[in-house]
Amino acid sequence: MKILAIILLVSICDVSWSQYYEYDSHWWIAYLHSQQYNYGPSYDYDPDPPRPSISDCPQECECPPTFPTAMYCDGRNLKYLPYVPSRIKYAYFQSNQITAIPDGAFDNATGLVWLALHGNQILSDKVGRKIFSKLRGLERLYMQNNNLTRIPSGLPRSLRELHLSSNQINRVPANALEGLENLTALYLHENQIQEVGHSLRGLKSLVHLDLSNNQLRRLPDSLPDSIEQIYLEYNQLSSVPTDYFKVYPKLQYVRISHNKLTSDGLSGTTFNTSSLVELDLSYNQLHRIPPVSTSLQHLYLQGNQIA
Repeated sequence: MKILAIILLVSICDVSWSQYYEYDSHWWIAYLHSQQYNYGPSYDYDPDPPRPSISDCPQECECPPTFPTAMYCDGRNLKYLPYVPSRIKYAYFQSNQITAIPDGAFDNATGLVWLALHGNQILSDKVGRKIFSKLRGLERLYMQNNNLTRIPSGLPRSLRELHLSSNQINRVPANALEGLENLTALYLHENQIQEVGHSLRGLKSLVHLDLSNNQLRRLPDSLPDSIEQIYLEYNQLSSVPTDYFKVYPKLQYVRISHNKLTSDGLSGTTFNTSSLVELDLSYNQLHRIPPVSTSLQHLYLQGNQIA
């Protein structure tokens, strides 16, 4: 009886397996056929996410679909700032006739990373006091070639580059750059600045400083230890304090050409610092060559009165 039961069970399993095998083979052929002719959905394929809509781009500007976070409004004779969509991170408004940046202009686009406003007619009195403080991710601000008479207030701590050259700024108050610990490059050339004082002391990451083409009669009272390049050409400097540059261990490039430096205004150790790589003292009023470090690679002295 047991033997009969075993034989019956084996027969049933054999029939069941044959049916399953036949069904499975036909299913696999059908699946391959559907893949060959693109029948049905492919479950291992993740389609690209839809592109952001460009319908929110203002008519005055261009928002290319290939760069959905950028908005180009440059060179369009604009006299005002158009609406900026919230998705925009790079906004270009240069080379227009914009005169004002009212409070709230960027309230909808607080994620801006680059903001180009250079080559306009922006006035300091028409720049909102809190306009930039809301842009907590802003890294580069371009406002050169405008009509600014002072450094904008409320600049965000995230700022890495600040371009304010070719304006009408005549002073840098002590707190004008307060909190900008991430700033690496500051461009203030071609202004009317007469004194800087201690306003640069808190810029702990500053590497590049351009104060050329101003009206400086004395060097900044203090610089951050991170400074590597300082440009002071075309000012009214007549002297440099003893050991002024020695306290900045990373300083490599110093340019003080086209000033009023005299040999009497320099001590024997003023430029004798091992970190310097390039020193430009051309077009001053020097009568003799100042002592320099043997590690200096480039020294410019033309246009002086050295005999």
